[in-house]
Amino acid sequence: MEKRIQADMVSAMKAKETVRLASLRAIKAAIMLAKTAEGASGEITDPEIVKIIQKLVKQRKESAQQYTDAGRPELAENELAEAAVMEVYLPKQLSEAELEAELTKIIAEVGASKPQDMGKVMGVATKKLAGLADGRAISATVKKLLS
Repeated sequence: MEKRIQADMVSAMKAKETVRLASLRAIKAAIMLAKTAEGASGEITDPEIVKIIQKLVKQRKESAQQYTDAGRPELAENELAEAAVMEVYLPKQLSEAELEAELTKIIAEVGASKPQDMGKVMGVATKKLAGLADGRAISATVKKLLS
């Protein structure tokens, strides 16, 4: 995945795609930080890269929301454009119906039946659905299914 990002960065430079290039550079920088962080082995796996990209996308969306709230739509637009470029490298997200079906299975596996069992369900669900659904969406759906 890291090689793909590097290759896409080169093609973005050649095509003079500024937003795509900025997005890919942000991903590359975050990967380099993770590789050189204290205690890191210097290697990084694809699932770790996916987590990094998810974090970057989340940051971009939160920034866009803040810009919108502050009356700066042009800045929000740029953040959302970068987030869209980054999302290309993430696995396909589950639809609401697919998420509900998966969570129903997990609830049955865990044997949860009341809202107090949410912690048990969330523990399994966040591991099983990592990268496939947003944590807030999982939490909201579990609440809905257990109440």
